[in-house]
Amino acid sequence: MQIDFIADVICPWCFIGKRRLSRAMAMRPNILFDVKHRPYRLDPTVPREGLDRQIYLAARFPDAKGLAEAHRLISEEGAKEGIVFAWNAIEKTPSTIDAHRLIRWAETQGVQDDVVDRLFAAYFENGEDIGDIRVLADIADVCGMDGAGIADLLETDTDIASVERDDRLAHEMGITGVPAMIFGGKIAVSGAREPEMLAMAIDKAAQMGEEQLPES
Repeated sequence: MQIDFIADVICPWCFIGKRRLSRAMAMRPNILFDVKHRPYRLDPTVPREGLDRQIYLAARFPDAKGLAEAHRLISEEGAKEGIVFAWNAIEKTPSTIDAHRLIRWAETQGVQDDVVDRLFAAYFENGEDIGDIRVLADIADVCGMDGAGIADLLETDTDIASVERDDRLAHEMGITGVPAMIFGGKIAVSGAREPEMLAMAIDKAAQMGEEQLPES
């Protein structure tokens, strides 16, 4: 079953949602899954060099108490999935266009899931700037890709238009928030839902697929 996981790597709920999706898939060991990671940019106006995170958050979320409460809630939910959010370590809000390009290239080498995991961890748990080409190249290298070659590619415009097109398509499909997951091209789920609910979506998509099989 193909699962399209639509997300941005600076979305904390997407990090949580990915962990919950993994748990849901583990609940259905008899199904062979093919997870495709699709781009969604929460804020395409962020420049390529990124923005100071404190200034960025202050502009977008003027209610400091509300932001602190949101961070507390996310941290609590993340802890259930083994995620330790290091909010104070994050100094920059990056543009994610280059991270999404890396994710795109990782698919062709069969390491897309690993790359996405490491991007989430680098940003949210280690406070690294995942808009920095050197950071992205290091992640690529650790995942078995050619880090130096990736760094060279990121210096070009290769696949920027493709990522922008896929991001635009997600918005045109009516997706207004992430994570969003599409199971078997039939069932869509929005948000970082509990694994049990995602497993039910898997079952429903599998059932719909069986109903459409031609009779032998």
